[in-house]
Amino acid sequence: MSDGKRRLTRVDEIVEKVTLMLEAGAYKAFERLPSVRHGARAHGVSKNTMAEAYDRLVARGLLEARPGSGYYISQVRPDTPAPSAPHVAAAVDGISLLREQLEKHYEVRPGDGRPPPFWMEGSELRRHFAVAKVPYPEEIQFGYGSFWGFGPLRDRLRIQLLERSIPVQPDGLLLTNGVNHGLDLIIRHLTEPGDTVFVDEPGYYPLFSKLTFAKLNIVGIRRDRDGPDLDDLAAKLAVHRPKMFFTQSHGHNPTGGSLSPSRSFGLMQLAERWGILLVENDALSDILPSTLPRLAALNELSRVLYLGSFSKTLSASLRCGYVAGSPEIIRRLADIKMITQVNSSEHVERFVFNLIQAGHYLRHLRRLRGRVEEAYKAAFGSLEALGLSLMESSVPGFYLWAEFPGEIDEQELCAEASRASIFISPGSVFYPNRKTRRRAAMRVNAAYGTDPRFLGFLDDFLKRAR
Repeated sequence: MSDGKRRLTRVDEIVEKVTLMLEAGAYKAFERLPSVRHGARAHGVSKNTMAEAYDRLVARGLLEARPGSGYYISQVRPDTPAPSAPHVAAAVDGISLLREQLEKHYEVRPGDGRPPPFWMEGSELRRHFAVAKVPYPEEIQFGYGSFWGFGPLRDRLRIQLLERSIPVQPDGLLLTNGVNHGLDLIIRHLTEPGDTVFVDEPGYYPLFSKLTFAKLNIVGIRRDRDGPDLDDLAAKLAVHRPKMFFTQSHGHNPTGGSLSPSRSFGLMQLAERWGILLVENDALSDILPSTLPRLAALNELSRVLYLGSFSKTLSASLRCGYVAGSPEIIRRLADIKMITQVNSSEHVERFVFNLIQAGHYLRHLRRLRGRVEEAYKAAFGSLEALGLSLMESSVPGFYLWAEFPGEIDEQELCAEASRASIFISPGSVFYPNRKTRRRAAMRVNAAYGTDPRFLGFLDDFLKRAR
């Protein structure tokens, strides 16, 4: 369909209709529904279609299937959920933006944290997603596979990291289901409730929810275009004595900034002096120059855990990433991965490896880099022309950080945008303490930063706010 919405099938329509009737009280518990044959006649569909609709309602717990008798209204109804513990409620409260990125209710999406799907599946990779060709000669096995991840991909990643001046031991790299999975493993292994951790401020908001869920104390470190503010970091290190500092080196989410050489050296010196672990998120590394300063390169992973991912550069639905570090820590993370979910998907990892080996991934990255650079420059110019203050990055990436002039109410901005079906990411969400006073801001996805509806809305809103 031209509007991008999925067309409902006849099965969907029947399921939706019956569900609404149940919610309205049209049926009683244990009441028998019309047979498949009669239901099919009433809805004007085949018996197979009607049977599938009933089966879906059974799967949802709304109907019961009684062999030889038919389908009956289930007695079971969802229980009223018990109140969440405070740390759980706080963690869940922080993921409304993430929920919208998955459910996609809004038409215009400048607040989205991911590149648009047509930048990925619409490239030359599309045919490889549709029909996966497997040049790797080893026969595919259908068992669990190694909990370390697919060996050839791990070997290839070690070579790739060496190109970034990051030497990795054979047992110093673990494949994960993306960066977020790696963060989960690190938090599980290296923190306990009540520990203090540092994060970028503004920073990666899904991480805040994970840390809150783990009952950790979160302290923000001011972040600008060149990385964490070293004066702020030094002052807070003396007061809080954190377990670790979670930071994103390049293509920073949400500011788009990149770590400068002087900041990277200063940050590493402070980490050594205070004995803290640095968790370096480098999710966009594949579209950025390998010569950029990485913390992991300065320290050779003795005080750094380094995370990367293919999900931002291939497809958000293709969950594949890795964490690299000292073998001692990585072996423990591998154990936790095995205990919690056995392993990651070897089929996905083989698919990624084959794309790399055949050269398809490299060609895709070349196109993607061009798209990102072009979109970043265009969005930067359009937003600046409206009078917004932008944090310009030395290396163009997916994100722009735009601050509003004067007194702007972020809540009012988002509410008006929502009514216009425009998805905006307010700046306050990217601060661990949302009550801290600051200028109104928003994170903008460069891919959507020149959408006429978005720019028109902002122009109108700013004129009325002046």
